Amino acid sequence: MKTAGWRSALIYGCAIALCQPLAACGSAEAPAASTNDKAPDAKVAPIAADAPLIIAFGDSLYAGYQLGPKEGLAPQLQAALAEDGVVARVQNAGVSGDTTAAGRQRLTYVLDNAKVKPALVVLGLGGNDMLRGIDAGQTRANLDAMLAELKKRGIPVVLTGMVAAPNMGPDYIAKFNPIYSDLATKYGASLYPFILDNVVGKKDLMLGDNIHPNAKGVKVVVQGLAPLVEDALPDAK
Repeated sequence: MKTAGWRSALIYGCAIALCQPLAACGSAEAPAASTNDKAPDAKVAPIAADAPLIIAFGDSLYAGYQLGPKEGLAPQLQAALAEDGVVARVQNAGVSGDTTAAGRQRLTYVLDNAKVKPALVVLGLGGNDMLRGIDAGQTRANLDAMLAELKKRGIPVVLTGMVAAPNMGPDYIAKFNPIYSDLATKYGASLYPFILDNVVGKKDLMLGDNIHPNAKGVKVVVQGLAPLVEDALPDAK
């Protein structure tokens, strides 16, 4: 991770340390959508029914927490790809509050019920494990199992990383933070080291909880993530 990335990660870690009593990213009691801080709507041509399928599989950072239907990661990523001439359908498979254990349980169902075999999965879980103090070894094992399942099915992966809050202590941080780079290397997955790089700590890009990005923040995430997705997507045009 670049120096700027580590700085963003530290800022985010401090923010989630302050908000850790919430216990999970994305409370079920939160409003369904935000009417503020919207990103400009992009006019994008309809996606063909037979376009390659990308599944964005994660927690509230993927689900579009407190955002409108076109403001979350999946719709903005689909639009960004289209603007680059890469036609693909991005399916939102983010669930607010999901841990890696919950994601592991539902991954097979999501894959088996996809209309076509996914051309790519963008995978991002682990933040809620950390917030809940779940053993980092369990987080690693669950992510490992998901990546193994995707490899078995021959589905490429872009993995987005997370960092532990400073108050988790040095032992936990030492076990948690390397998980993503280790597993990306093990499975040959593309890695976006910290999903909120260049976003966290900037009030104009974050919701009031200082944990989740607003629509403009998601746009910045997508700007960093889209090139990795394009490179990892087979036969991207």
